Amino acid sequence: MRISIALLCLYLCLPTLVAAQDAKLVAEAKKEGKVVIYGSMETDIFDGIQQGFEKKTGIKVDYWRAAGATVLERASTERKANKVGYDLVLNNAGPMEILLAEGALAKYDSPMAKNFPAEHQHPQLGPSYRTSIVGIVYNKSIIPPDKAPKSLEDLLKPEFRGKLAFPDPSRGAVAVMWPMSLYKLMGKDRAEKYLRDLGATKPAILEGVLPAAERVTSGETPIAITYLKYVVSFGQKGAPLDYVRQDKFLSHSHAITMSSRAARPNAAKAFLDYFYSDDSLRVMAKFGEFVTRKGIHPPLPDADKINVVEMDEPDANQMAEKRKEYRKIFQ
Repeated sequence: MRISIALLCLYLCLPTLVAAQDAKLVAEAKKEGKVVIYGSMETDIFDGIQQGFEKKTGIKVDYWRAAGATVLERASTERKANKVGYDLVLNNAGPMEILLAEGALAKYDSPMAKNFPAEHQHPQLGPSYRTSIVGIVYNKSIIPPDKAPKSLEDLLKPEFRGKLAFPDPSRGAVAVMWPMSLYKLMGKDRAEKYLRDLGATKPAILEGVLPAAERVTSGETPIAITYLKYVVSFGQKGAPLDYVRQDKFLSHSHAITMSSRAARPNAAKAFLDYFYSDDSLRVMAKFGEFVTRKGIHPPLPDADKINVVEMDEPDANQMAEKRKEYRKIFQ
């Protein structure tokens, strides 16, 4: 009975202990002045998180945003030159694994990390806090839902020839990861044939997933292979977008991790604690992001029914090889 009472008291006091720990950390972080973050998250999403953190803690955030490959290159170059300017890196899983292998990142066990499911916990990088889902997005004002494709295979039909926007495999990572991972949905032989057949439909090749979605929004090309989150973000601006419901979707994970040479380690830890909070995750979800915290969903119809399969992350040699292969298919 005494043990049970002790455990109950500990449970009741836990929120107070965490709050006290948080206050102490924030006090130390304020002495460091600011936190510097390099990341690939879109600025309009990050702005809401930054504002919430600065308002809560009074700690300034310097955020440098670029494409995932560019973030990787800058973070890696600074580490090798021993001139590290960042305290945190925020990127998709592949580049984060490379930085981890280089010794550029350090583990921090945030007390907020426990709120994420076990399957989304990385032993060094921390929680995979969101997953970017790739699928078929279309313009409802041009292609009514009853006339829209119902599956990936439907994109091969004659009526959709020349109406698909596809991200350029020679530029973006997703345009390589998605086709090379299709075997997880179709099987190897079927996926290889499907890609050849898809290339034969002469899709419009765009610089990346965002330009592909923008082309659908304008109606110039009414269908795209792109992120499902754009249905929400462009929909909030009035674009009549929808997505094709599939049994499973391909996706890739993201992480945010401390620099192993962080000049402001307490500020980095304080930001991580806030970043993993429900307030921060709800900001992401509002913009269409699929966060991995249970119970928080983007305002997308049937979002809670979506099943995902993690895409393969190619190494540098695989990336070069696949880019050459897919250029021949799609260009």
